[in-house]
Amino acid sequence: MNITSLGSSGIDISLSGDTSRMNAIDTSILKKSLDTAEQTGAMLTKMMEQSVNPNLGANIDIRL
Repeated sequence: MNITSLGSSGIDISLSGDTSRMNAIDTSILKKSLDTAEQTGAMLTKMMEQSVNPNLGANIDIRL
């Protein structure tokens, strides 16, 4: 019986489990990044729309 081959096969199994876990973590991080980019894009679009009419909402007429 070759003991070194048993040890290396155990390492391969644990690494394959770590790989799938790392892929899940990477996917989760990518999803968060995409959500953040989407929110940033929406805010940028809103800012650009407001820059077309910069005085819109700047003045309030109040009569007592």
